[in-house]
Amino acid sequence: MHDLPPDLPRLRTLETWLALTLDRVRGQIKDAERREAEHQRGIEARPPSPDWLIERGLSGQDAVYVHAGDCWNAGKRSKGVDRSTALHALTEGVAACPHCRPDTALGVLD
Repeated sequence: MHDLPPDLPRLRTLETWLALTLDRVRGQIKDAERREAEHQRGIEARPPSPDWLIERGLSGQDAVYVHAGDCWNAGKRSKGVDRSTALHALTEGVAACPHCRPDTALGVLD
């Protein structure tokens, strides 16, 4: 017993449908590959995370915490800074984050 039709017109119809379906699948594959390549380029082009962060208060003016760049507790009002700026902030009295302890990493002792 065969699972394909025995006559030529229906076999040609099936062939056409399969060819169209294969073209659609190949198009979807190309689109998925393009999206994946764009995603990978975005990851590679992403700027490196800063080594140090300064978190501002609600007013946006006063610094409230110094964080290590990878601190999980850094808020949305944090901005990346260089080592000397982080050191200066700590010596000027900005609190060190109690979770990531940037004062210890920077060698600043209370």
